[in-house]
Amino acid sequence: MWEAGLKSLSLLERIAAGDEAAVRGCMDQYGGLVWTLARRFSESAADAEDASQEIFLEIWKSAARFDPERGSESVFVTTLARRRLIDRLRARKRRPPTEVYDEVEGANTVAGGEAAEPAFFTSEIASAEAALAELDAGERETLLLGIVEGMTHSEIATHTKRPLGTVKTQLRRGLEKVRRKLREDGADD
Repeated sequence: MWEAGLKSLSLLERIAAGDEAAVRGCMDQYGGLVWTLARRFSESAADAEDASQEIFLEIWKSAARFDPERGSESVFVTTLARRRLIDRLRARKRRPPTEVYDEVEGANTVAGGEAAEPAFFTSEIASAEAALAELDAGERETLLLGIVEGMTHSEIATHTKRPLGTVKTQLRRGLEKVRRKLREDGADD
């Protein structure tokens, strides 16, 4: 009788009720959709696989929140997947690209195994620091929050308590000044 009652429920409602077959059914039914979204948001197939696993785990944990009166299962799955993928994308943007630097650093070691700072990076870093130093405090802060911290325009506006338009203007002007300075420094070499 309990199984007969489960059959009348949607996949997500059955998952919420603890039906293991519904979990497999959900993966079968929405696997293609989740994979397509994950692949679109991911740098590699391996990253998309990890993202897909996270999404299905999230679906399993959140199935009880599904309300068929508010939307279809596919909308619920798509919304959940999209939110998870955006979170992953933001986290990836906030992480510095250490793999590339580690490879260059490993190739440039000095006697004793200590890493030598590549000359290219040293001059680029010095140029970037000089360009940032020439910005006014607001432009510098918004650029650093956006580039280093990976904040969105809205997040910067909230964090700095500045109007969104001001933040966008400061970012645009700051980037223009930095680019101009870096071009000038590059022309002098």
